[in-house]
Formats: sequence, C-alpha cells, structure tokens
Amino acid sequence: MARYRKLPVEIEAVHLNNDTTPAKVAYWCGGRVVPHPDQNYTGGALVIEIDTLEGVMRAEPGDWIIKGVQGEFYPCKPDIFAATYEAVEN
Repeated sequence: MARYRKLPVEIEAVHLNNDTTPAKVAYWCGGRVVPHPDQNYTGGALVIEIDTLEGVMRAEPGDWIIKGVQGEFYPCKPDIFAATYEAVEN
C-alpha cells in the first residue's frame, strides 16, 4: 500500500452561521432553504439542501459549504473543516 498527501488547493467556502443569510448562501451554491426536518415549528432552524453527485445533502447551522475545484458544492461539518483547511491571506 502506498501513502499519498492531499494537494494544496485553495477553495471557496461559506460558514453557515449567524453572520450569513441562508437565502444568500443557497443562491451562491444553487441550493434550497428548507425548514430543519427535526424542528417542524414556525421559526425553527433552517437548512440548505444541495444537489450533489451523491444525491441531496443537507447543510445545517454551523456547517461550512465548500465550492470544490470543479465548481461542485457540498457541506462540511465544522470539525472536519477545521482539521482540513486553513485561511488564505489575501
């Protein structure tokens, strides 16, 4: 078995938190804002559904949405994002 290192690639990402507007994030990634399936009351948390090659994936509050190297979008849990990516200075 051989070992491989992930290439250093810059990506675009948005953190789905209180500083972002779900509708703007959904527009950016081509997703849909829908009520959280576990909180079916008025004013409950919102999630963004994203169509991916693996099917529909859900970005929940606190998740990151990543635009991949081929223009694809997918959600990423905050702990995985922190372990995988670092900010790039402009």
